[in-house]
Amino acid sequence: MRLDDFDPNDINVGDQRGQGGGGGFGFGGGGGSGGGLLFGLLPLIGSRFGCGGIAVVLILFAVFGGGLNSLGGLVGGSAPVATRPASGTGNSVAQACAVDASSKAACNAFESAQRTWAAIFQREGKRFEKPNLQFYSGNGQSGCGAAQSAMGPFYCPQDQGIYLDTSFFAELQNRFHASGDFAQDYVIAHEFGHHIQNLLGTSDKVRDMEQRGDERAGNAASVRLELQADCFAGVWAANNRDRLDPGDIEEGMTAAHAIGDDTLQEESQGRVVPDSFTHGTSAQRMHWLKQGLDTGDPARCDTFSGAI
Repeated sequence: MRLDDFDPNDINVGDQRGQGGGGGFGFGGGGGSGGGLLFGLLPLIGSRFGCGGIAVVLILFAVFGGGLNSLGGLVGGSAPVATRPASGTGNSVAQACAVDASSKAACNAFESAQRTWAAIFQREGKRFEKPNLQFYSGNGQSGCGAAQSAMGPFYCPQDQGIYLDTSFFAELQNRFHASGDFAQDYVIAHEFGHHIQNLLGTSDKVRDMEQRGDERAGNAASVRLELQADCFAGVWAANNRDRLDPGDIEEGMTAAHAIGDDTLQEESQGRVVPDSFTHGTSAQRMHWLKQGLDTGDPARCDTFSGAI
């Protein structure tokens, strides 16, 4: 995908690489549950792209517990305190985006998504707020707590940040066999989709569903949220169709198939457990990405009505 004309002066980028960052609580694979919270925050995050797919951090406000199980792997019983992201290395946006080819690709896709969604919001008379892209390596800090490579890319609504350890792109290619620039662009566009959901209040609605439901209902709500983010990624690509290269759409579909819950579970544990899905099956992820690609219309990304 041809995205080399991005404007580094128009995006908000932070760079935590080389700081050692992090600390705090631990995330990992497997199940786990959120313990009791006393007027706290429960970040729910998909596990390391091996049992959850591209991750989103859903900040679910809870009072005196609530017994909410995690959508991915939350290890440890204490709730992290929401904090401001680390200030970064002092690199300018241009410097942060020029660290390596993966950084440049991420900035290109991020700026393109920002430009596209700002135009869509303007057409619809909605107020758009710019998110920020935060690079880190190994460990970092987000407004939702510690950022660790094991999480995979994620979005934090507390500071409207998309957090990325660019080593994930190598994992996407080598472990999941999803190569190509558009597969990487899809990662950024999906996380940007979560920012759009935050601006539209969709994430708040899912939070309410979580508070009213059990683990199974929570997982089902998470699946619908993730599939909508896939559709929004397709909407972005459709609105930039003139920049697509031959084979880009196939690269996106390959990536969407590779990160389906059923495919990941079959590969990792030899069996599929539908009630534990948090991001959707390979077929569902491909369907909703294609829905966005085919229509280019965010209104056609309603994953919360009817069957998915």
